[in-house]
Amino acid sequence: MSTLTKPSPVTAIPPADSPTAHEHFRAAFRFETDCWDVHASLAAGADFVLLDVRSAEFYRHGHVPGALSAPHRKIVEGFLARWPQETVFVVYCAGVHCNGAQRAAARCAGLNRPVKVMVGGIIGWRDEGFALAVGEAPQG
Repeated sequence: MSTLTKPSPVTAIPPADSPTAHEHFRAAFRFETDCWDVHASLAAGADFVLLDVRSAEFYRHGHVPGALSAPHRKIVEGFLARWPQETVFVVYCAGVHCNGAQRAAARCAGLNRPVKVMVGGIIGWRDEGFALAVGEAPQG
């Protein structure tokens, strides 16, 4: 039991009630996936297109195997047109310190395409112990 006489910075704003929290956290899965789920899906034959939205230079130094290089600024309607409208895109960048994946996701969604962000990015992928591919690969 805490001996604090006033709320800590953690509890100063009370947590949401359980039904609200449940809905919030369940809804997050509509927007995000993680490295483990992407890894398992790629191994089983992915039903999505994986886009590495970092620069081509960073891509060459190491990327998720099977990912296409698609720097977020290059995600435009013409780029996405090669895939059917219902294709799900999963985007990732460097990691939580980078907002490139969110920028790419916003671009995809703005072009009326289904999209999720792979949370953790390339750093999360490496932290999980998954292998990286190195070098040139198909440009998205």
